[in-house]
Amino acid sequence: MFYLCLLIEIYTEIVLLGCAVERCRNDGISFHSKKLTNSCMNSINNKGSVVSRTGMNKSVFREYFEAIVIAVLLALFIRTFVVQAFKIPSGSMLPTLLIGDHLLVNKFIYGIKIPFTGTTLVPIKNPKQGDVVVFRFPKDKSIDYIKRVVGVPGDTILIKDKVVFVNNKPVDIPQAHFSSPSILDGAVSPRDNFGPILVPKDRIFVMGDNRDNSYDSRFWGFVDQKDVLGKAFVLHWSWDIDKPLLSVDRFASIRWTRIANLIH
Repeated sequence: MFYLCLLIEIYTEIVLLGCAVERCRNDGISFHSKKLTNSCMNSINNKGSVVSRTGMNKSVFREYFEAIVIAVLLALFIRTFVVQAFKIPSGSMLPTLLIGDHLLVNKFIYGIKIPFTGTTLVPIKNPKQGDVVVFRFPKDKSIDYIKRVVGVPGDTILIKDKVVFVNNKPVDIPQAHFSSPSILDGAVSPRDNFGPILVPKDRIFVMGDNRDNSYDSRFWGFVDQKDVLGKAFVLHWSWDIDKPLLSVDRFASIRWTRIANLIH
């Protein structure tokens, strides 16, 4: 919300300055000099007087209204089709992503999609193994999840004693983290022993980097590629959300070294 408000404010000021400059041109003021003439500056600072002289220019209210509407539409377009901000509320992707990380997601890397339906209008590329993706949770589409892609359509997934095999080959994912040395039998839990299972068409198999503490495809199945919102690519903010919001401790918890880090 902060970035949206900032975008609206910047865009509004740009549009208003452009309108003021256009008024100056209409009043016959020359712009060949390096600085605005005093009469032009007076026109910019006294919008109402310029309107009354020309009788054709827009009101200040209308200028602000149109600028804000355009800025909001631009922000919504960017959020829907280009990039969207998300924050991490849980530890399923530790240590790659920490609780309180704020990240940006590239929404057009997998193609331009129709909002709400997820139908791809312009295909670009498909998720591949190793991508960190944000998607709508299959069990509740109102919730967004973030996990790492392990299997794509046509892959056979097998997990044996915590080791992931894709197409009968062990997969080495450096970001994978294990917090428990115990091995659970497949009859008890799919956490450490799972499959084999074939990833169907238009689906992906995802897992959290915090392998022993992640609720992922091992437990609830595949992700429809229509539900993939985009690929996480950079951290833009990080702090400890367990601290009171407007407190010294919250601001002291800012993780400066994580800001602008790329997500791998």
